Amino acid sequence: MSPLRTQSVGRFDRLRRLVPWAAAGLASAVPATVAVSMAVDLIQKRGRKSRVAPRPGTFSSQVEDSKLDIYTDGSTLYEDMLAAIDSAQESILMETFIWKNDEVGQKFIDAFNAASARGVDIHLIYDGFANLAVPSSFYRQLAADIHVFRMPTVTRKFWRGPLRHSGFDHSKILVVDDGVAFVGGFNIGSLYARHWRDTHLRSVGTGAWALRQSVAQVWNAYHPADEQISWVRPAAWESQVRVSANLPIQLVYPIRNMYINAFARARKRIWLTTPYFIPDQQLLRSLIEASERGVDVRLMVPQQSNHILGDWLSRGFFEQLINSKITVLLYTASMIHSKVATVDGEWSTVGTANIDRLSLSFNYETNVEVIDADFAAEMEKVFDSDSAHCTELGRDWLNRHRLTKLAERALVPMRPWL
Repeated sequence: MSPLRTQSVGRFDRLRRLVPWAAAGLASAVPATVAVSMAVDLIQKRGRKSRVAPRPGTFSSQVEDSKLDIYTDGSTLYEDMLAAIDSAQESILMETFIWKNDEVGQKFIDAFNAASARGVDIHLIYDGFANLAVPSSFYRQLAADIHVFRMPTVTRKFWRGPLRHSGFDHSKILVVDDGVAFVGGFNIGSLYARHWRDTHLRSVGTGAWALRQSVAQVWNAYHPADEQISWVRPAAWESQVRVSANLPIQLVYPIRNMYINAFARARKRIWLTTPYFIPDQQLLRSLIEASERGVDVRLMVPQQSNHILGDWLSRGFFEQLINSKITVLLYTASMIHSKVATVDGEWSTVGTANIDRLSLSFNYETNVEVIDADFAAEMEKVFDSDSAHCTELGRDWLNRHRLTKLAERALVPMRPWL
C-alpha cells in the first residue's frame, strides 16, 4: 500500500473513532447546559420571595361538541383532575414532566391506586431527568398493575441517532375514559398550586381524542407490540380543536411551524405569553414582520422566572422587540408559566411548549390549537386579566447599563441550547 493511501486510511480510522464521541457530546450538550443553568438558578434565587399567584378564574367556551375550560388556578385544576380520575371507569392516560413527592403528588398516587383497584386500565409516563430529586420509593407506591414508564435520562439508545433518542418529556396531559382530557403548563406539585400563575385546558367531548393519541404515540414508541396502547377512531375527520405534538423519536416537531403559520396569518393582533422567550431567528422574524405590517404584537413574560439564566437570555431580545414596536409586558405578581397565544380573535393555543429551542426543536411537547372566535374571546379575557399585573417595558430599556448589554451579548452563544 502506498504511503499516501496508508495515511488516508489512518485518518479515516481516527475519524471513525471520533464519531461516537462526537455523537455522545452532541447528545449530552443540552442536558449539561440545562444542569448548569439549574445550578446557577439554585444559587441565585435563594433570596427571592415566593408569592401567592393571582387567580383570574376559570373561563369556558363551547367549540363544536366539546366543552373547553381554561384553568388559571392550580388548586382548582388539581381538584378537577382528581375528580376525573375518581370517576374513571375504563382507562386513564397521563404524561407529565415534574411529579413532586409532596401533598399534591401523593393525592395523585392515591387516586391512581384507587382507580386501579376498580379495574381501570392505567398508563403513566413521567420524565426521568425532571424528577431526579424525587426518590424512586415515591413512584413504587403505585399499584403493580399500573403501567408506568419513566422516560430515561441517560440510558437511551443514543448510538441509533442522538437527535431521535434525546429530548425531555415536557408534556403534561391527562386523559380519562377517552372523553375528558387536560393539557397545559401545570406540573404536579404544591408549589404550582399556589405560587405559579399557569394555564391549563380541559376538553370534554370529542376534542379529547387527539390528546389521547398524543400520549399513546409516546408510549408506543418505547414499548413492544404486546404492550401498545390501542388506537381508537376519532369522531370526525376534521375539527376546530386540533393537537400539535412534538415526537423527537420520529424527528417530528410541528409546534414551531404552528406558531410561525399563525403569526404569518395575523392581521390585527398577536397576544403571546411564555415563561421563557428564546426564539430562533425565523420565529423572531415572524413576530417582527407582523408588527411591521401594523399588527398589535404583545409579548408577556415573567419579570423574574424560576430560571435566572433564562431571564438573561430573554432580555437579550428586548431591545430588538422594542425597536420593532412590539409591546413587552413584564408580569410582576409571581412566576408566570403559561404557554398560550391568541391571534386576531380567531386562533388560539394552550399547551406545554415554551418559545425556546428546547421546547420547539428538542422536547416532547403538546399544544392544543383552537380555531374559534368565542374561545379566542375567553383567551383575550385571560390575557387582559394578566396584563393588569404587568409593567410595560419602555424605551428607557434602551439606555440600560453598558455592562448589562455586555452580559446579554456574552450569553448569545447559549441561545441554541436553551
